[in-house]
Amino acid sequence: MSRAFVFPGQGAQTIGMGKDLAEAYPAAKAVFDEVDEALGEKLSALIWEGEQDELTLTQNAQPALMATSMAAMRALEAEGVAITDAAFVAGHSLGEYSALAAAGALSVADTARLLRARGQAMQEAVPVGVGAMAAILGLDLATVRAVAKAAAQGEVCQAANDNDPAQVVVSGHKAAVERAVELAKDKGAKRAVLLPVSAPFHCSLMKPAAKVMADALSHVEIKRPAVPVVANVLSEPVSDPSTIRSLLVEQITGSVRWRETIEHMGGDGVTEIWEIGAGKALSGMVRRINRDIATRAVGTAEDVKAAAESVKG
Repeated sequence: MSRAFVFPGQGAQTIGMGKDLAEAYPAAKAVFDEVDEALGEKLSALIWEGEQDELTLTQNAQPALMATSMAAMRALEAEGVAITDAAFVAGHSLGEYSALAAAGALSVADTARLLRARGQAMQEAVPVGVGAMAAILGLDLATVRAVAKAAAQGEVCQAANDNDPAQVVVSGHKAAVERAVELAKDKGAKRAVLLPVSAPFHCSLMKPAAKVMADALSHVEIKRPAVPVVANVLSEPVSDPSTIRSLLVEQITGSVRWRETIEHMGGDGVTEIWEIGAGKALSGMVRRINRDIATRAVGTAEDVKAAAESVKG
C-alpha cells in the first residue's frame, strides 16, 4: 500500500488540540516546548487553555497548527511510523510548512518563526475589511474562474483554492468577492458563502506579504526533504531546496491547487492518505477528489495508536 501524509491549513484550529499528544508522548510535548521557545512566548498555553478568537488570529493559528501537526508526527515516530513510510507529503497552504518540517527540510523552530512572520505579513498586507474570501460550492474551477473575472470590474477577484471538484474559494477585494458570490448563485452554485477570514489569502493583494516572506526565507536553511513534497502552486513533487524556497514565496499570492495535488498522488499509486494534525477537512476533500483513496485522520493519541497498529497489522 502506498501512503501519503497531508497537513491541514487554517480553519482547523481548536482550543485543546494536541494536548493529549503532549501528555502521552514526551516527543510531542518537546515540539510544543520548542515552538514556545522559538517564539519567546507560551503559545502552547493559548492552544490548550486560551480563547478561540485569539487562537484564530492568523499569526497564532499558523504556528499553532504546525505545532499540533508536528506533535502528531513525533508521536507517530515514537510508535515506529517514520516519515519515509510516506511516498509523498503535502500540506494545504500553511500546511505546506508543516509538511516540510515533517520531512526534515525545515527545523521546527525555523518553521514556527516563519509562520509567525507569514501570519503577521498576510494580516498586514490588506487593511481589515478591504478584502474577503468566499467558498463557491457546486461549480467547477473553469466556471469559478470565469465568475471571478466577471466580478472583478477593475478590482482583484481570483480563484484562490481549488479544494475539490465541488469547492473553489475566491479571494480579493470585498466588493468584488461579494459580486462573485451573487454571480456564482446565478450560474447554479449550490452555495456561495463569505468565509470568516481576516484577510484575502492567495491572491495578488498578498504581494506585500510575499516580499516579507522572500526576505524571511532567505535567512533560513532549507534541506532536501526526506520524501518529495507536492507543492501547492505546482501540484507536483519537489525536493530541491532552492525550488522549495521560491515556491513558498509564490504560494503567498498563488492558488492552492489541492484537487490536482491529490490527483497527482492518486496517479502515482497512492492508495491511502493520512491527515496529520487538527481536524478532518482534508480527508473530506480527498474523498470528494478520489473515492479510491482511503483516508485516516491522525490528530489525537488514540488516532496515533490506531494508525501505528494499522501499519504493523
